Order: sequence, then C-alpha cells, then structure tokens
Amino acid sequence: MFIAIGIVFLLIYAALVFYIGWSGWSFLKPAISKRFKLLYILLISFLAISFILGRFFSTQIILQIIGAYWLALFSLLLLLLPVAHLIIWLFSLTRLPRQGIKKTIGILLLTALIGIIGFGSFSAYSPVVRPYAIMINKPAQVEQPLNIVVASDMHFGILSGKNHAQRMVNMINELKPDLVLFPGDIIDDQLAPVIDQDIPAILANIESTYGVYASLGNHDKTREGLAELISVIESSNINVLYDEVTLIEDQFYIIGRKDHSDKARIELSELTEGLDHTKPIIAMDHQPKDLGIAADHGIDLILSGHTHRGQIAPAHLITQRLFENDWGYLRKNDMHSIVSSGYGFWGPPIRIGSRSEIVQIHVTFE
Repeated sequence: MFIAIGIVFLLIYAALVFYIGWSGWSFLKPAISKRFKLLYILLISFLAISFILGRFFSTQIILQIIGAYWLALFSLLLLLLPVAHLIIWLFSLTRLPRQGIKKTIGILLLTALIGIIGFGSFSAYSPVVRPYAIMINKPAQVEQPLNIVVASDMHFGILSGKNHAQRMVNMINELKPDLVLFPGDIIDDQLAPVIDQDIPAILANIESTYGVYASLGNHDKTREGLAELISVIESSNINVLYDEVTLIEDQFYIIGRKDHSDKARIELSELTEGLDHTKPIIAMDHQPKDLGIAADHGIDLILSGHTHRGQIAPAHLITQRLFENDWGYLRKNDMHSIVSSGYGFWGPPIRIGSRSEIVQIHVTFE
C-alpha cells in the first residue's frame, strides 16, 4: 500500500518537474542554443532530487542549501507558471508578436520570483512578537500577569543556524519572561549541525524566572537517538517534558506531551490523573489536535506549533482544513488554545503569507 502511494507520489512529482522544466526551456530557447538542452535537462534533474540528496548526505551542506531553495522555487513556479501561460495565451489572441510577449512575460516572471523569494526570506529571518492576554479562572499565587514567552518550530540546523538562535535568545530576554516554553520541533531532524554551531550554548543564555521547558515535535528525532537528543537540549538549561508533568512553585502545572505521531504517547487522562485541578494546568502539545479532549481533561492553556501557518501561501488553506486551530487563538469551553506559526521554517528559508514569530502571553489568574 505504502509502496503504491510512494510510486504515485513520485510520478506526480516527476510530471510537475517536467512541466516546470519544459516551461523554463520554452522561455530560454530563443536566447540559448539547443546544444545546451542536455545540460539544462541534467540541471533540472539534479535540482529535482537535490533535497532528497541533501537529507541522505547530511554532511554536504551545499546540497542541503540547494535542495531547500529548490523547494521554494518548485512551490512558487507551480503557482506562477500557469498564470504566465494564461497571459501568453490571451496575448496570442491579439496581433502583438508572440515571441516578444513571451520574452516580456519571462522577464516579469523572473522579477516576480526574485522579489517573492527576497520578501519570503525577510519574513523568515525577521521574527515578530505576537502578544496575547488571557485569564484563567483558577487562583495562583504568582506575580500577575504571568509573562509566558513561547517559541515553537525553531528547526535549528544548517539554515536556521546560530545567528537565528542568538536572535531568538535576545528577543526572549528583552521580553523579561517569567516562564519560557518550547512546544516542539527544536531541531530539524539532524543533531550534528546544532552541535557544530554550538547552539546549545547560545540557548543556555535564556533568562527566565521559572525556567525553560520544552516538549518534542515530529522533527525532534535524530540518528543519535532520543536519549542523546534530550541530553543535548537539556545541556541548554532547558527541561524536556516527555509525557511528563511538573509543578511550578506549587502554583501551576506544566505538561509536556510526546508528539501525536509517537505511538508510545500516553493518554492525557493518565497524565492528568491525580493532579490538583484547582490549580492552573498548562500543556505543550506540538500538533494542535484533540483540543476537545484537552478541554475535557481540565487543561486551561494548551500551546502548539507544527502548522507553520502553511509557511508558503496558499498552503495555509490546507492547514485551516486540517486543524481546528491552525494559527492564533481559539477558546474551547474554559480552555485557551494558542498555536504559533513558528520561529523557524522547514525546508526553504522562505515564508509567504506567514511570519516567523515569538509568542508572548500575559496570563492573569482569578
């Protein structure tokens, strides 16, 4: 079954790559000799498999960079090329010279690609602070409002590297948090680039009154194994809650759940059994699923990421259909759900229709 699905996926991908390659050659061939056609085919073929090669040969940084930007080009061209072809066809109904029209459209297409990638890179590497203010109808003897700072989906690795990590630490410290929470996807599948760039030492500089806590996401998995991953993260003074509960200052609970994809994940009913439900309960669950179950089990605030708000529009239309709350704030009964679009990115360092963000939540207790 999975093999058949994989073959269908590869055939569809190959057809889309052919469409992009054929379209590109149709714009280039008046200016480039046909003897370069084979070279062009080899280039497109290499780009089409570059992302897979980059993941397979994880030490080849240049392959990973090329593969990441190919994903961006692939996504954008699938949106822009049909529009370009439609415009060319409409102009072909006039008496204007077809070759001149195609050349003009090709230049405009290239300009649009450069502009969009530039804007998308800015949106990915220039995070904003997204503020929220909520009230939890339970008492807590802490200074109010409790200033919680949340960052998810950092995907630290080659492209989301030490500079991006240092930027995050600076932004978090400027917000003077009482509590810092990381609900998953701290790394991007590979631990080596994180260690090589000494990112754990950078994260260790986060300042927070009640500490820094994290849960793990679907990309927090490495060849080195889970124990090594948690050890590296916790060397940053970050407390990893892996289907675990901790009580802060005897005033409120923090629950960190395993990712929804983990078959060994404990049921929420078991995690919340025996807790004092008169105290506020804050949960980190990487994927914003089963919000109704969380509300039924007394969770007061649940924090998630995972969706990236689609990262590259119009993918946000898909995440909106997949998740009850794919980004921002949702109240479900007495429970508050906040989903971040993420601080980092997956694949290309591009965001269109979304923005890298850090979430700041001021919580008052009653």
